Amino acid sequence: MPTSIDPQPAENEIECGRCGAYFHYELTRCPSCGVNLYEPESDSVSSVSRPVSEGWLEKIIRRLTRKPYPEDELFGAAINQVDLFGDLLFRVGGDRAAAERLVEFERHKNPQSNRTVWIRNAIQRWDYDNRNPGAN
Repeated sequence: MPTSIDPQPAENEIECGRCGAYFHYELTRCPSCGVNLYEPESDSVSSVSRPVSEGWLEKIIRRLTRKPYPEDELFGAAINQVDLFGDLLFRVGGDRAAAERLVEFERHKNPQSNRTVWIRNAIQRWDYDNRNPGAN
């Protein structure tokens, strides 16, 4: 359970009711604990799909301990998106508002894409503009 609201989540972030992690509002599962935000959990059967390669003993242990699965298996795309946004944030000196404006600019240029593509394009545009200052 969340114990504090400091720091506040950004405009496009929500807080997980189970673990208190902040993440992008378009995600349907918390990248930290794996809770599905839009479907109620069943106590008898978890709604998370199980990896096929995992052994039966590991499955039983995970079910008994309610241990979440490795993030890469469940949230690979979301984690990549978070990493990309972190790269963009680093490039703009930690200015979250500037990073979101760059992503929003890319969204307006290419509305049919997704957030990962917008962030990747924003990084490429930032790198290009800062290598060639006279190109703007």
